[in-house]
Amino acid sequence: MTEVEIHGLTKVYHTGDVDVQALRGIDLVVERGEFVAVMGPSGSGKSTLFHILGGLTPPTAGIVAIEGQDLTKMSDAQRTALRKSKVGFVFQKYNLLPTLTAAENIEIARDIAGNSKRPRDAQFEEALKLLDIHARLNHKPRALSGGEQQRVAIARAIVNRPALLLADEPTGNLDTRNSDAVLTLLRDLNKRLGQTILMITHNPEAAAFADRIVHMRDGRVVDPHPEA
Repeated sequence: MTEVEIHGLTKVYHTGDVDVQALRGIDLVVERGEFVAVMGPSGSGKSTLFHILGGLTPPTAGIVAIEGQDLTKMSDAQRTALRKSKVGFVFQKYNLLPTLTAAENIEIARDIAGNSKRPRDAQFEEALKLLDIHARLNHKPRALSGGEQQRVAIARAIVNRPALLLADEPTGNLDTRNSDAVLTLLRDLNKRLGQTILMITHNPEAAAFADRIVHMRDGRVVDPHPEA
């Protein structure tokens, strides 16, 4: 079953008298339970694609649908509601609230989505076991290593069981050992729990953890090995 469907997606930014075309007709399909890495140099359009998929930025034209719901036909309020219920985010800089414990950082995502009164389900408890953060749940971010903070951020991203997990350079602030650990955890979440993941990365070693790699350049999806 298709989780994400993108057709003819374009995005133009207007800066004064200059139009900057960030996306130039992207076509991409991500199946449910697939782990896809999107690679490309700076300025290739990866971050714009990330923001549109997350409902953070409206596209200029085209279709982008999550579980059959077309974001391009939604109001800002509708995109916000979809983002809360259907999309989880993992960022390079963790984005944890420093005054809250790990557990509180996770629970705040439930509060925002209106799920705070629902019991956490068995799948999320299994995810916590995979992430191995039970012993650190009462610690604040300053008492956690970078790898532990990213594990908490991942737990926060999946607590509401989103249809799509978007990860933007999730190992960019981590050393090699912690990077491998976080990427292995993402792969385990994908394989053992069926979590659909789309990861933005410039690192081919990180991309190798995915099922499929999509290459972008100049706002387009490209063949990384075109025939001469």
